[in-house]
Amino acid sequence: YQRRVHGDGYTVMGCLFLENAGFAPKGQGTMFAVEEGISLNGKLPISTFGGLKARGHPVGASGVYQAVELYNQLTNRSGPNQVVGAKVGMCQNAGGSVSSVYSHVFISR
Repeated sequence: YQRRVHGDGYTVMGCLFLENAGFAPKGQGTMFAVEEGISLNGKLPISTFGGLKARGHPVGASGVYQAVELYNQLTNRSGPNQVVGAKVGMCQNAGGSVSSVYSHVFISR
């Protein structure tokens, strides 16, 4: 399972997205990230290419970047950043002042 999180443009947003998507209990997003592991080899790999901050946080193009990263993961094209056996991926993107949030689930056939 590979998950892409838009919230990495601001650290707190990543934690809130973990909680609101149901991966961590409310108020425990930070602990989940530390204890369960969101690294490439963790329980829930997130932002395996460094996330939006590593790409200059391309506002407006964030959703496209997320979809491309998930496509690469699900088609085994992520090289050293590949999540072994990735079959399902999820991305979340928040727009404006988080007035709109979109989630997409990608499934490999």
